Amino acid sequence: MSEQTTSRSVSVLGLGPMGQAMVKAFLEAGVEVTVWNRSTAKVDALVALGAKRAGTVAEALAANKVSVLSLTHYDAMYDVLGQAVDQLPGKVIANLSSDSPAKARAGATWVRERGAEFLSGGVMSAGDNIVHPASYIFYSGPKAVFDAHAELLRPLSPQEYLGADDGLAQIFYQALLTIFHPWLLAFDQATAMIAKSGHDIAAFVPFAVRSSEAFPFFMEEFSVANQNGGWADLASLKMMDAGAQHIIDASEEVGVDSGFSHLAQSYWRKAVAASEATGKPVSTYELFRGEAS
Repeated sequence: MSEQTTSRSVSVLGLGPMGQAMVKAFLEAGVEVTVWNRSTAKVDALVALGAKRAGTVAEALAANKVSVLSLTHYDAMYDVLGQAVDQLPGKVIANLSSDSPAKARAGATWVRERGAEFLSGGVMSAGDNIVHPASYIFYSGPKAVFDAHAELLRPLSPQEYLGADDGLAQIFYQALLTIFHPWLLAFDQATAMIAKSGHDIAAFVPFAVRSSEAFPFFMEEFSVANQNGGWADLASLKMMDAGAQHIIDASEEVGVDSGFSHLAQSYWRKAVAASEATGKPVSTYELFRGEAS
């Protein structure tokens, strides 16, 4: 397969739900897309929509200057690209897979040592809905490489370039997931509490949405506090401990698992104990940083 000369062409390797969404976004924007995936059924479906088929990784890399990876993790990148390392010199690899910052940096080094340029990305989307108004993609890596290919990648989602550190996109991405995952669990616990109390989840949701409107206020307030060592007041920490106990009681009274709230309570109690032991308020932020016991 000969290399395309148009700047409006790209290869996508990895056709899970996110990879499929990326291919569709490229096609809808008029970008020519060559696709590769281990299982051919997913390739067939996208070829039917207008994508070009690559029978091998080598063909996918040869087809275009830029290849987007949407894989489970960075270890999969070595397995996939390792099948065609002779095709890497002169190419650009944009790895939009999720992994740790250190693994992203190591992956970037591995790709560059084999003659290709590299960008790391973290896709912040509503599931695999990359066209959702709240969706966007973090990018990090050399600014010149990002600038050269930002227009080609633009159909995927709005772009947030963070800096040259190859791990930076994953730092921001994983930090946001650190907030999102507990929220998912907390919402499940809350709605289970409503349902097992014999009430309507749908009637509760508007109040949950309304309450979430205050979250930006708390983020801004606590971000300032955390830049200065973290918020801590012994009386308030004890109040949070007591509040967590009330949540535990309300959950357990109706048979809802309260393990998540017990975990939250354990941090308030650690902060109270550290504050009393040191004679000065110790924040949960300090606990997470490992600066207090």
